[in-house]
Formats: sequence, C-alpha cells, structure tokens
Amino acid sequence: MNKQITTSNIKVPNKDLEALRLHFPHCFDKDGNFQLEKFKNNLTEKEINFSTESYGLDWLGKSYARLLASDPATTLLKADETHNSKPENANSENLLIKGDNLEVLKHLANAYYEQVKMIYIDPPYNTGKDGFTYQDDRKFSVKELQNLIGVDAEKAKRILDFTQGKSNSHSAWLTFLYPRLYISKQLLKDEGVIFVSIDDNEVTQLRMLMDEVFGEENYIGTFIINSTPNARDYGHIGKMHEYCIFYANKLNKTETNLLEDKNKRFTFKDEKGGFNVHPLYNSNVAFTPENRENLYYPFYLNPEKQLSELGEEFYEISLTKNENHIEIYPPKSVKDGVQFVWRWGQPKSLGELNKEIVGYLTEDEEYRIVQKMRTSEKLIRSILSDKEFSSRRGTAEVEKIFGKKVFSFPKPIELLNNLIKVATDKDSIVLDFFAGSGTTGDSLFQINSEDGGNRRFILVQIPELIDQKQNKVGYNFVKKELGIDTPTIFDITKERIIRAAKKTKDVLIPNKINEKEAELKELEGKLDLEGKEEKINLLKTEIESLKHQDLGFKVFETTPIWEDYNFEAEQFDTSQTLFDTGKLTEEDLKALLVTWKTNDNISLSHDLEIVDLGGYTAFYGNGKLYLLHKNFTTENLKAILEKIDTEKAFNPTSIIAFGYHFESKSLRELSENVKQYANKKKIDIDFITRY
Repeated sequence: MNKQITTSNIKVPNKDLEALRLHFPHCFDKDGNFQLEKFKNNLTEKEINFSTESYGLDWLGKSYARLLASDPATTLLKADETHNSKPENANSENLLIKGDNLEVLKHLANAYYEQVKMIYIDPPYNTGKDGFTYQDDRKFSVKELQNLIGVDAEKAKRILDFTQGKSNSHSAWLTFLYPRLYISKQLLKDEGVIFVSIDDNEVTQLRMLMDEVFGEENYIGTFIINSTPNARDYGHIGKMHEYCIFYANKLNKTETNLLEDKNKRFTFKDEKGGFNVHPLYNSNVAFTPENRENLYYPFYLNPEKQLSELGEEFYEISLTKNENHIEIYPPKSVKDGVQFVWRWGQPKSLGELNKEIVGYLTEDEEYRIVQKMRTSEKLIRSILSDKEFSSRRGTAEVEKIFGKKVFSFPKPIELLNNLIKVATDKDSIVLDFFAGSGTTGDSLFQINSEDGGNRRFILVQIPELIDQKQNKVGYNFVKKELGIDTPTIFDITKERIIRAAKKTKDVLIPNKINEKEAELKELEGKLDLEGKEEKINLLKTEIESLKHQDLGFKVFETTPIWEDYNFEAEQFDTSQTLFDTGKLTEEDLKALLVTWKTNDNISLSHDLEIVDLGGYTAFYGNGKLYLLHKNFTTENLKAILEKIDTEKAFNPTSIIAFGYHFESKSLRELSENVKQYANKKKIDIDFITRY
C-alpha cells in the first residue's frame, strides 16, 4: 500500500535534482544525498572547466531565502464557492487568489509547472516610505537555523534578527523577493518572459538578483518609463522615471510580437493598400556570396516599362536576361567594399516579381530592387515616454472606474497592454503575483476583446489591511460601499476585475463586434478579391470568439493547515489517535481536496466530477479518484469496480484515500482488492493512502 504525506509537505518540485538523478544516479549515496566530488570526478578537465573565481550576488539571508523557496507550504487552498458558482464564473479559467504570494506560488508549482507565458510583477520598491518591511511568521531557534542552512551561530542570529525584526534593508528585500522569483521561474514556459517594475532604490540589486535566478544570458533589456512627467523632487534632482526589467526564461526559445505603430505613414499605394519601399539586399556584412551563394544572382530591369499605377519611380523587373534590360546585382558596402547578397532566394523572388518586389529609381538616379513594406508594426521601445505610461494616468483610470481615488500609484493600463501584446499569444497564461489594483486583469480583458483571444490570468494579492488614516477614501469605499467589515487591498483588486469585466461585456465587445460585422458586410459586397472566402470565414470566427469571451474569474484563498496536523509515517500506530478528525468540517475537507488536486497537477480552474459510489460521494478528475469521507464500505468498493468496467469515461489510475477517515484494516483490504481485481479495461490502478 502506497502511503503519502502530502498535506504538510507541499513543495516546489526540484527539476534540477530530478535531472541529476536521471543522468547521474551513481552520484547519490544510499540515503539520497548528492555527492559533489564524485560528480566532479565524472567530468574530465577536457569536458568542462571548473572556475575558481566568479562574480555573483551575496547577502545576509541568502541561504535563508533558499530555505524559504524549498520549505513546504504551511497552508491549504480553499475555494470561494459563492463567487465561483455564479454563471459568469462557473466555467472561467481566470484566477484570483487571496494570500501570501510565496504560499500561493508553492501551491501552483505542480499544476502550472511550465504553463505560464508571461509574468508581470510590481513588487515593493523599498523606498523607505512604501511600508515595506520583512515579515516572517516562521519560528526558528538559532540552533535550528544553523542545522537547516549550514551557517554558524553568529550568522544565524543576525539572519533571525532581521527576519523577525521588520527590517527594510537591502538584505531583507532580497530575502523577500528571491524565493518568489525562484518559484515563479518554475512556472514559466521555456519561451516565457518576465517583467519586473522597480525604481532607483533597488534596481541595482534587482538586476543582480534576476541574473542569479534567470541567468545573465537571458537578460533582454530595461524599459525606462516616464512615470512622473512633472518630476518629483528628490533633492538635487527631479526624478521622472521608473524601470521595468525584462528577462526571458530561455532566450534562444523566446519569441515576442511587434506592436501596432499608430503613427505609421505610407508614401505609396497599390490595390492592397499603403506601402513604403525597402532595399531587397541584406546589409549584414556577415552574409556574402561566398557563404550565401543562393542569394547572389541578377535581376533585369526594363527601363522602358514603368509601373505607372504605382508611380513614375517604379519599373518592371524579371529574372530572365533580356536585350536592353539593366542587370542589377546587390550593391557593395560603401564602408569596406563587402559584397552584399539579397534577402530572398530566386524561387521566392520569382513568385513576387512586380507584385511585392519591383524596380525603383532612387533620387540619386540609381536603379534598385526594392520590397514593398506594408507593416504598420514596430518593436517595443526601451524608452516609454508617452503620458499614457505615467502614474498619474493610472490613478485617473482607477478613479474613473470607482468614482474616487481608492488606490495610490496603480500601474497605467497602457503599460500592461503593451507588455501583454509583446509577450503573449492569444491563448497564453499571464501571472501577476503582486496584483495590487488589478491592472493586469483589466488589461487582459481589454486585449482579448480586441483580438478575440483566450488569454487567462492568475492574479495573487495578499489581504493587506487598508490603513484608514493613510487611505481613508479606499477604506470607506470597501467598508461602506462593498460592505466588508475589514477592508483590504484584495477587496479593491477583486472589485476592479468585476467592473472591468462588466465594461468589457457591455461596451468593448459590442463595439468590436459591430466593427467586425461592418467589415464583413463590406467584404461580402466585393465581387473580385483574392482570398475573399478565407477572409470572410476568419471574420466570422473572430465574431463568434468575441461572443464567447471568458469574462469571469474564480476566487481561491490560502488558509492555515489545521492545528496539530503533523503526521509522520514512521510514528503511525493504529492504537493511538494522531489527529482529531472529529473537528474537521465539510469545508475543511473541500479545502483539502482543492489542495491535493492542485498538487496532483490538476489546474485550479478544473472542477472535479462528483461521483456517487452507492451512496458514498467521491471526486474524480484527470485519472484520480479521491475518497475523503468516512463510512466507506465494501458496497462502495464494489461500486467503484463496477463503474470502472461499465463506464467508458471513468478510468482512474490512482485511488487516493484520506487515511484519517479509514480504519487501517479497511485500507489494507481496499488496497488488496483494487490490486487483485482484473478490471475489463486492464487499467493498472495505484491505491494511495494520503495524510
């Protein structure tokens, strides 16, 4: 019988260790400890060089931060059933989770491992005035911490002093952020990216920390954001900007998108629309006829045949040599005389002759081969200076949503719009574990309404109390208008997403559908248009997608694991009661189920099927059958086995029983019967007793 200690042992999977076990099993001793020297001896000097000197980031508390990243979660996850059962939320894949984001990330680590395309976070800036202090409810003695992280007593004491003393030092800030970044990296797809907003106070530390977690080679760039156009007086200098650090998970696999260039102007026009011209040759001197022979060939331009419909500068070209035609090769580099080559090979050029590539007479009276450039897109710029990126704009947006200023310095929606458009596909998951005013969720609704996408968000926000003195407007709004006795930032996050969804449903989507339907009507009226049917079908698909947008979200929150729940397998004794299960309510069992299924790689948005086993209620999903309640009988077991044989969609590969609700004898019988029963589907079923 397989026995698992799960509830109090939910950890981030260590994929690096798993890789070492897979490829170097002989480097582990019988107790599972990794033997570093043995590993080094397997790598000869010819295979790898071990550096004796290196550059890196170290701080008081780094070893403790690593402990926090690998330490088990101390909470369960429970659903807000009232909210989640509403029609708009019941089938939603968007998530809003209330709780300490470190705990939440640990809960997400299995179900969402390598599932997230983009992370955006706006962590505390540690300005000294933003309220950041390191707070930690873990209780270690100096001796315990010494043993856990391998430091001397003096260093252990210094670490405990700042972790328990509400410090806001650089070390405290790094210790706070490191485990959150470390776990979030596990959630990113290989092609995923992360954006982190910050200001001058911690930007230097953040860059080094990001290098440590994501790798210096995966740094893409830093955005400078004109967040305060009127400048803020910091003494000696008026600060106008903040930063947003941009990293890839694996740069060699990362793909990003271009942004629409709203200011783009075209010089020329043909039947397809506006265009500019760009030389067809490749100006990169690394590519020459010697290494790109297929890209070096002549075009032939007919100086007597103007393409007058385009303008007097354009001429007909071919790849066939003709008398009186002008032979044109790629030019040479003016700087060093290197011979350029074309960007297109002959087969591609042949298909686009006098369509997308044409002859062109320059102002210097030189004939060139040019490509029509129709794109109205551009790379995102590293300096975001428009007023739409300012903090004042973000404040105005929130004030418009709520009718009052309930939140200080929210991020402007255009910043998130730009980042999400650059980093995601239409079906991506976006994670923000410092959700704040909920800008990320609002932005995602807007972008999906623009392009018919199905992007989903996971937002995490701690229920931070709103200080009545510092934010009286926000406090009174939550307490009086929302009717919540203890106002928190989470309540504002949630309410903004609700209001953003309503605006998207009532205004943005109808406007976009009307726009698409008008475009469709115009297209259907055209008699002769290349690809007409394909374009019509695409528009119809987009309209249907807009009509079925996911504008809901499910809410979950962390809750402490029950007091005295500290089962240890080696201490199990059927004659003693290890935990008083009598105090567990139905709500407790539901929280246990949500926590277990998420740890078993089942997404939070996926509802388990309720299964009736002859009067006993079980829960089924993704090949796992959960038995949580008491009073399981032989008849219920028969119902399981019969269901496996007769129901096509019921194929459990694991049956998981809550050990405290079963007698030891019953568990053994269950395990043996399941193992011995030759089900008709020949499914190999694993029976697991879980605590």
